[in-house]
Amino acid sequence: MMSEQKPKNVVIIGGGAAGMSCAATLAQHPAKFKVTIIERTPVTGGQATSISLNKSKYGTDWMNDGVQGGSPIFKHTFNFFERYGHSPQEVSLQVSFGKGPDGFWTNCFPSHLVSQYSSDIKKFGRVLKLIKWTMPILGIIPIRIMLRMFFFSKDFGDKMVFPLIALFLGTGNQTANVSCAILERLFDDSNMKLWEYDPDTLLPNLPTMVTFPNLHDFYENWRKDLESKGVEIRLQTDVTEILQRNDKGVVLSTRPFDAEANDRKGEYTGSASKTQTFDELVMCVLADDALKLLGKTATFKERFVLGGAKFFDDITITHSDSKYFQKHYETAFSPSLCADPQSQAQKDQIAFSKGQQRGPNSEPAGFRPMYYTKSYAEDPQKIEMSFDCTNYQHQFRMDQNAEVSPVEYERHVFQSIFLDKRNKDLWTMDEIDESKVIEKKWWHQLGHRWQHYARVVPGMMFINGKKHTLFAGSWTLVNMHELACVSGIAAAYRLGADYVKFDDFAEDFFSKYLLLSHGLRYGAEQKKRKQKKQ
Repeated sequence: MMSEQKPKNVVIIGGGAAGMSCAATLAQHPAKFKVTIIERTPVTGGQATSISLNKSKYGTDWMNDGVQGGSPIFKHTFNFFERYGHSPQEVSLQVSFGKGPDGFWTNCFPSHLVSQYSSDIKKFGRVLKLIKWTMPILGIIPIRIMLRMFFFSKDFGDKMVFPLIALFLGTGNQTANVSCAILERLFDDSNMKLWEYDPDTLLPNLPTMVTFPNLHDFYENWRKDLESKGVEIRLQTDVTEILQRNDKGVVLSTRPFDAEANDRKGEYTGSASKTQTFDELVMCVLADDALKLLGKTATFKERFVLGGAKFFDDITITHSDSKYFQKHYETAFSPSLCADPQSQAQKDQIAFSKGQQRGPNSEPAGFRPMYYTKSYAEDPQKIEMSFDCTNYQHQFRMDQNAEVSPVEYERHVFQSIFLDKRNKDLWTMDEIDESKVIEKKWWHQLGHRWQHYARVVPGMMFINGKKHTLFAGSWTLVNMHELACVSGIAAAYRLGADYVKFDDFAEDFFSKYLLLSHGLRYGAEQKKRKQKKQ
């Protein structure tokens, strides 16, 4: 009688959305996989973090400070939420771009800037179609080059296109270098678009977005469930080196993570490292971190592909300085910001923004922006991004039956994100009242440069699955929580786990990602697996 096959011993480095999704998919097959997650921080979730607040002061005792929300198309994300009783909440998106009548525009009412660049906005739609038809030729070109090629106004790019893309894709100050392919996907791809292109206003009036539940609680519930299913999750553990990746096994060196365990010379003085051998490795960390860990074991292809992903250091200031916000952004409706209405629909938008009538989907009346940007006068392609978290995140309503937060504006919680520390001479963060700062946090963020889509994205299929190693994370395509989840599921599927269908749209997205990043056709792969089982 043949002995039962031993389960594959799989190690996942990184306990963010990608790592947790990968582990959850593998955990469906306890007889096939023994799963270990190694995470250097004290919690799982990666950038999907929450912080505590003073409820009597701010109206709630928590807020999400990293990943805050997303699009209704985030099917895999929502599926994981619902497994643990966490429900996302729909909100009607309101944005405020720029400052003053000559620099401001919004999706809530007609503005002078939208009227001024109406011809550019219409041409923009035609160019999006051209990019789609000529993919990948035009798709690789940076947005800044495309805008010049088709003779768009410089101010249209600086004041409308760059802030819009930077804010919603997290491309920050690298937006001008983003590939046109991502621009087109944002407006046209059913699996990625956040909203419909509007030929009159660029961004449609009050599109539906989704605000996430308490992410700390969700990831804690998820962690405990995975551990109950046999997944070993090692928190505050650092992978110091990958020593071997071949048919004899994947050998890692690890030690307890202690950020302060260095002497004055920078030499580590903490616990000694330990080595352990696994069968398969899934790297759910950022590309530059993955490359450092691979060290001498990295192949030429891995160095080429992973080395094409560039990351930039940003700082988020969570605060309640309403005076800073009012100085740098347009936070309330003003007739001076409003262009003359050209239709009944625009008259209704103005009435809504003034607080005189509800929105098209019965949204409570009033101009209450959630997303903000401002451009620096010294360099209009460099911006600051911000959120009014009290207007955005649903828990600030206190009473869940309340339609808007009852907290006075002076007690709103804001986030101001200062991008790319190499540009810190432009930052205005010193103007924020230090007594009103709730938290400061640094982030290491992907820059979606055109090179990323010419080198990293198409190169993933050539390194995934080689040397017993798979890669996952939103950086493999575009910076979205949903992408991180899908990438982790795809890595688990590649190892032999099943993809459990729960939604046609979600399955289609998964199959497209699997083809792009792993070079596998989902339908053909499913047939092969069925034949093996027969």
